[in-house]
Amino acid sequence: MKKIFILLAITILVSCSKVPVTGRRQLSILPESSMMSMALTNYKDFLSKNPPVQTSTADAQLVKKVGLNISQAVEKYMKSKGLSSRIKGYKWEFNLVNDKTVNAWCMPGGKVVVYSGLLAVTQNETGLAVVMGHEIAHAIARHGNERMSQQMIVQLGGLGLSVALAQKPKETQNIFLQSYGTGSTLGILKYSRTHESEADKLGLIFMKKAGYEPREAIAFWERMAKQGSSNTPQLLSTHPSDEKRIADIKAFLPSIK
Repeated sequence: MKKIFILLAITILVSCSKVPVTGRRQLSILPESSMMSMALTNYKDFLSKNPPVQTSTADAQLVKKVGLNISQAVEKYMKSKGLSSRIKGYKWEFNLVNDKTVNAWCMPGGKVVVYSGLLAVTQNETGLAVVMGHEIAHAIARHGNERMSQQMIVQLGGLGLSVALAQKPKETQNIFLQSYGTGSTLGILKYSRTHESEADKLGLIFMKKAGYEPREAIAFWERMAKQGSSNTPQLLSTHPSDEKRIADIKAFLPSIK
């Protein structure tokens, strides 16, 4: 047993990477290539059960337009920072699904889904850029990998991903879905306050680089806060928008001007 703990400790020490912008060290014991493979499988499964809105509609076109603008900004920004390897293998896709849930997510590899219920809160192109920039930032920061790595250690004793999938496929699948907020029991392993703050900062940079006004993020999160605790949007399921979040955004804005 002692050897197992020593092995886990060594694994944790050598599996740390740094989050762009904040420089925070994070645990990532899972190969990003494996995460992207799992993401693609689950993304296709999700769309088979939730057919995307036809691209001919104005809303679907808007989602793709904003997604393209943000993704191009991400690629330029990562290249300028010498971090292009962090998005190696990304093949961006942006889809709108007809669902009243106020939600959106981005999986490793650049697979982005926006729920139609979110559009009533985003209200316009810039509001949508706030959300898509934020969700894409989670993927760029590899928050899902970090959350899944933590839970793999806690729940499965640090099993390698291939072993876990072979021996405990259902548990491993549930951890993945919960980590990215795409399952039926959403939010259980959703991002921590630290992750949310990092995604806010990166998202603001991405939307600014894409030509959108980052100050509009304040108005968007104020609208999200007004959704009410009795009908909390999925995006706020575990970490509701509050005065501190908005204050942090206001404090960060001058640094990206």
